[in-house]
Amino acid sequence: MKDPISDRVVQTAGLLPYPWDLVVYGAIAILAALALHAAAFFVLRRLARGSHSESDDVLVRRLARPTRYALVALALVMTAREIPAFDTVWQKVAGFVMPALVGWIAIAILHALVDAMKMRADVSVADNLAARRRRTKLTMFNRIATFIIVFVTVGLVLLSIPGVRDIGVTLVASAGLAGLAVGAAAQPALKSLIAGVQMAMTEPINIDDVVIIEGEWGWIEDIRTTYVVVKIWDERRLIVPTSQFLESAFQNWTKKTAQLLGTVFLYLDPSTRIGPIRSEFERQVRANPRWDGRVQVTQVTETTRDAIEVRLLMSAKDSPTLFDLRCDIREGMLEWLADNQPEAFAKLRLVSPEPDGRDASGLLADASR
Repeated sequence: MKDPISDRVVQTAGLLPYPWDLVVYGAIAILAALALHAAAFFVLRRLARGSHSESDDVLVRRLARPTRYALVALALVMTAREIPAFDTVWQKVAGFVMPALVGWIAIAILHALVDAMKMRADVSVADNLAARRRRTKLTMFNRIATFIIVFVTVGLVLLSIPGVRDIGVTLVASAGLAGLAVGAAAQPALKSLIAGVQMAMTEPINIDDVVIIEGEWGWIEDIRTTYVVVKIWDERRLIVPTSQFLESAFQNWTKKTAQLLGTVFLYLDPSTRIGPIRSEFERQVRANPRWDGRVQVTQVTETTRDAIEVRLLMSAKDSPTLFDLRCDIREGMLEWLADNQPEAFAKLRLVSPEPDGRDASGLLADASR
């Protein structure tokens, strides 16, 4: 009688019993794939370091890990073709491994290309509107494309499971009702996702835009498919649904340009002479490196019984610079007034009758003397 174990003793080399031959051949294939990958990427890294562009460094770094595992899977496929027993084992896991590896490589290539294109959009320059718009489009495209790749990859993995595939075929008849139920449950998420696509097309906001929303002032730090991260000036983060930027009003200070106008208000005595104040303001704003040279205006914008409102209007290249410029001018003008025109500060006036029946206005400071 023939021993059934002896029937499983063959193998291409005929030296190792089953299943150790599978382990040995699999290990050899994996080591060969890792060695080939290490040699190939050693050459690629040397070439990338020798170039002047940083985009090829990003591409090599992003592709290193997924291609390593892809080469291992390819080596196992080639080994399985030569060994029938190994091919049987591999067929059981290939349906899970191969779609996942292909999806991983696709995402790595996508992210590498997006990062390389973002490097060409420098937002550190003064006039960075075009660069910010380009980065916003790339960010939204990256999010949406990644979602699609992950969705397709998960679908291919699930289709490789016979039970899941059979259940899916059985439930086709009730797909209409199921679709309605899922659509109703996922309505907020789908609404935000569609809003993200719409935002990428209409561009109400861009990366690094200065906005005022929900009573908060900050910068657009990140734009996701379902929400936007607003960095508040005091380092807090405000998470806003994407749909809110399409359905509600908000202020965008850098929609067309980053340049802004700012004001400093001084409340002075009505008898104050404006000429010296105008000259001092012009001197200070011209000497300040934060001023962009566009606007400098001194105007009396309001008059009351006890004070006048003097508006000092100035301009700067962006909102953070403008805030610092306003603080500098406010501090400098107050110090100059205290040193040169201390009587210019607004004072409260009282009206009291004189002994002879006439009315006169007197300062509290004079009454106390």
